[in-house]
Formats: sequence, structure tokens, C-alpha cells
Amino acid sequence: MRWLLLTGTALAFVLCFTRHSGGAMGLWLLIGLVGLLATGLAFAQARIASSARTESLSAYELQRLREGKPPLDR
Repeated sequence: MRWLLLTGTALAFVLCFTRHSGGAMGLWLLIGLVGLLATGLAFAQARIASSARTESLSAYELQRLREGKPPLDR
């Protein structure tokens, strides 16, 4: 999805700089800027999700970690 956003954003900027009327240029520039923000957030979300923990620990396992003991294997 983030690659589609990147492609769409690049296309919006290309369309912005090839338009001759001010209204169309402004519209495509606005779409490109919104797409730029959405693309940046999508890439940040993918980066965060790639390093996030997939499982959460229970309260008992967290207590064992605080005591210096390893958590139980599931």
C-alpha cells in the first residue's frame, strides 16, 4: 500500500508541474502534499511494525522479569 501511495504522490506532482492553469496546478499540488504526508506516515508505520514485538507478556511474566527471572516459555 505504501508503494501505491508513493507512486500516486509522484504522479500528482508530475501532473501538478505539467498543468497550464492555476486551478489544476493548485489542486494537484494539494493532492501531492497530502499524499506526501500519507506516504511518510505509511513508511514510518511499516518501519515501526517491523521492529515491534508480536506478542505481549502477561502480568505474571512481567512480574518474573522484574524479579530477574526469565519469563516462562509457552
